Amino acid sequence: MARIVLDFEKKIYELEARIAELKQTSQANGVAVDSELISLTEKLNRMIEDTYSNLNRWQRVQLARHPDRPYTLDYIERIVDNWFELKGDRAFRDDDAIVGGTGVINGIGVVIIGQQKGRNVKENLKRNFGMPHPEGYRKALRLMKMAERLGKPVLTLIDTIGAYPGIQAEERGQAEAIARNLFEMSRLRVPILNVVIGEGASGGALGIGVGDRLLMLENTWYSVISPEGCASILFRDAAKAPEAAEAMKVTARDLMEMGIADRIVPEPAGAAHRNWDQAAHLLKNAVTEELKELLEKSVDELLDTRAEKFASIGVFEE
Repeated sequence: MARIVLDFEKKIYELEARIAELKQTSQANGVAVDSELISLTEKLNRMIEDTYSNLNRWQRVQLARHPDRPYTLDYIERIVDNWFELKGDRAFRDDDAIVGGTGVINGIGVVIIGQQKGRNVKENLKRNFGMPHPEGYRKALRLMKMAERLGKPVLTLIDTIGAYPGIQAEERGQAEAIARNLFEMSRLRVPILNVVIGEGASGGALGIGVGDRLLMLENTWYSVISPEGCASILFRDAAKAPEAAEAMKVTARDLMEMGIADRIVPEPAGAAHRNWDQAAHLLKNAVTEELKELLEKSVDELLDTRAEKFASIGVFEE
């Protein structure tokens, strides 16, 4: 599979290719190039640090969408023990855009629910490009209710461009399914930890996004609408998405400053798509810390704090 390189990453990959070529030439010809390799490697590390620490909002949106970025099942494979997937909403069918099941993270039993994208045409057709149908949200709710009965915390991994907007999804109650989840998650009597691992778009993300704590990976975004959608409405031009992203303030840092996100999970040097294992390690540590803290709270304390958290977002008048 061809590597996808974003515009602002090109110089990094060019330098990496130069280093790889130099190593290969050195091995083939027996020529010592240690000093040059050290110099180029130091230059590469500086370039990576400078590039990824000074990204604008649109560049972070691009990273959140990077096709080589780890998805829900990639993280589950790396951080969850005894993973057992559960399927179906017990009413219509199974929705592959949402995966869920049980597992153990650092000794903590959890119910895990996440949105799953595909990496090729066949997978994306199966996963519907990570856009859940109503039965996906109903499957998620079924698993949350199971977690409540078992007294297990819920971990949700958010990564979607939105709920599927097709006619059949609307006929089967897309809006009701999402609204029901919002209502039920607001009063679920077990800890709920939400993590944005990629894109968090609109009600499609919020349908598994109500909880006690919201974590966002460093290069992710979360908003009521995509930058392209906003640009189409406000500017009548989707090509102005970069300007819209700046105005909307959609990044993890923005949401922390607004009091919506509770923690930013750092990504490896060069972002998550360059090192899945390290990204998973960092996420596992953060998730473990958060779950331990939440499990120390009583049910009443969880529910009261959860209600206060969402009541404090935004401004309203009666």
